[in-house]
Amino acid sequence: MTIVGTKSIKEMIGEVVSDKTDKTRVVLVKAVKTHPLYKKRFVVKKKYYAHDAENVSKLGDIVKIREMKPMSRTKRWLMLEIVKK
Repeated sequence: MTIVGTKSIKEMIGEVVSDKTDKTRVVLVKAVKTHPLYKKRFVVKKKYYAHDAENVSKLGDIVKIREMKPMSRTKRWLMLEIVKK
């Protein structure tokens, strides 16, 4: 989480699973959660649509994304950097 002014903005790291659309990447983010009653750990996966202005990321890259104002109906995240190619 990053603090910009008085707001805390979410940042996540995930894998690019689709780069077919222009300037948009689909990023799969995995998180490990624990069940409150049974204490079993499980993986939760979610896909986010992120804006990539220069089209530099490719399929399989590990990228860092940040929350931003809505750009379209589904795109609400900005790709900051490529962590690992």
